[in-house]
Amino acid sequence: MTPDISRWRSTSTYDYLDDLASPDLGWEWLRRNGDYQRDYAETRHSACDLRELTNRVRKRWGLQFRCPSVAQRH
Repeated sequence: MTPDISRWRSTSTYDYLDDLASPDLGWEWLRRNGDYQRDYAETRHSACDLRELTNRVRKRWGLQFRCPSVAQRH
C-alpha cells in the first residue's frame, strides 16, 4: 500500500485527483495514512475474529461497506 513517491513534486502526477468523487478522494487520503495502514495490516495478519476487527476498523475510520466482505487469508 505504500505509494510511489518518486514523482511527488510533479503536479501532473496528481491531476487525477481533480476528478475524483468524495469517497474516492477519501480513499486516496486514507490509504496513505500510517495509522490506517497499521490497522489494515492487523486485520490481514491477526488470529482474532475478522468480523470484530472489521467492525473496529469501520468504527475508527468511518468506513461503510456496500456488501459483506468475505474473509480470505493467503
